[in-house]
Amino acid sequence: MNTLQVLRAALLAALPLALSCTASAQDFPPAKTVTLVVGFAAGGAADAAARLIAKKLGENVGAKVIIDNKAGAGGNIAHQHVANGPADGSMLLLGSIGPLTIAPHIMQVGYDPFKDLAPVSGGVNFPNVLVVHKGLGVKTMAEFVALAKQKPGTIDFASTGVGSASHLAGELLAQQAGIQMVHVPYKGGALALQDNLGERVASYFSAPPTALPHIATGRLIPLATTGLTRPAYMPDIPTVAESGYPGFEALNWYAFVAPGKTPAAMLDRWNVEIVKVLNDPEVQDALNKHGLTPQPTTRAELTAFMKQEDAKWGAIVRDRKIVAE
Repeated sequence: MNTLQVLRAALLAALPLALSCTASAQDFPPAKTVTLVVGFAAGGAADAAARLIAKKLGENVGAKVIIDNKAGAGGNIAHQHVANGPADGSMLLLGSIGPLTIAPHIMQVGYDPFKDLAPVSGGVNFPNVLVVHKGLGVKTMAEFVALAKQKPGTIDFASTGVGSASHLAGELLAQQAGIQMVHVPYKGGALALQDNLGERVASYFSAPPTALPHIATGRLIPLATTGLTRPAYMPDIPTVAESGYPGFEALNWYAFVAPGKTPAAMLDRWNVEIVKVLNDPEVQDALNKHGLTPQPTTRAELTAFMKQEDAKWGAIVRDRKIVAE
């Protein structure tokens, strides 16, 4: 057998293995069980969105998509976990605004959102609603700002923690309205809401679903929502933007990301499947009932959005001199 024949025989012998590896690399879903990590405990907005989306996603791709709640450090623990996770497409993260675009400006998070995590698709978003306890004696944003200016440094606002979306919404309002407020961070929304209801803290940028029952009873007074438009489930409450601060926007948002070294082809396939789910009318209806607006995007659109949010909130952190506590 001459040299050419030997090479041909070797190539033919290797071909099945090469084809097997190629097929394996393109297998989708990559595993019978796919893990969707959530950085918050069960019962919150992120968990609700993840479970609604995971169910339909699993049905569509023929795999079981399990939710792994890794709460702690404002979601940073989950983001670090996924940054170090398997980069084969078997792990996804429902990332959030804080760990992806705010926390890195405030503290050492142990990961780079733009290198160690790979964008897949936008997920959902929702505004906060600024509420005050009825004992404060204000009913409009104008009255709230006037009181804060009359008593600088005495009006406080609760948040779900330093660097959270509710915290930065308050800082953005203070910056744009030219007022001094005292930030009171809590370890979660339930505690913040409890102290707002108990009149131990004046105001709170709350997630709408938790505030609405108390708004209905009159125990909390809604002043404004933090999106550019009024949500359909709160049509009578003005936005901060239309209350005298044009362009004010401070949305909570969640987006799908994966370990940074996940192959582009796998990320593209997950994008297709996630966008399909987010455009499903039944899923959209279920999310809307939780006060969540679907936000499907291309991978490039999510990257651009994250960079925009990173620049915006980074500037606020520097201007307001926000540091980790």
